[in-house]
Amino acid sequence: MDEKLKIKISIADRVYPLTVDPAQEEGLRSASKKIDTMIKQFEENYAVRDKQDVLAMCALQFASQVEQKQIDNAIDGVETIERLNKINSVLDEYLNK
Repeated sequence: MDEKLKIKISIADRVYPLTVDPAQEEGLRSASKKIDTMIKQFEENYAVRDKQDVLAMCALQFASQVEQKQIDNAIDGVETIERLNKINSVLDEYLNK
C-alpha cells in the first residue's frame, strides 16, 4: 500500500499543505519553484498591482506552453484539458479550505 506524504508547497509567499503520492513530490516542488521564478520575472518586467494578476499571467503562460507543445506535436487536446481540469480541481480544493 502506498503511503501518502504530507508536504507544504510555497507559491507567491503562501504555503499550501498537500497530501500527495511520493512520486508526485519532486514534480510539485519543481513546479512551485518555476512558478515563483516566473512571478519574479513578471513583477520585474511589468507594472503589476497584485499577486492575483501575476498568478493569472503565470497560469496563462504555463497553460499556453502546454497547449503549444500539443499543437506542435499534433496531439489531441482532450488529454490536456482533462489534466488541466484535474489540476484546477486540486487547486480549488486546497484554496477553498
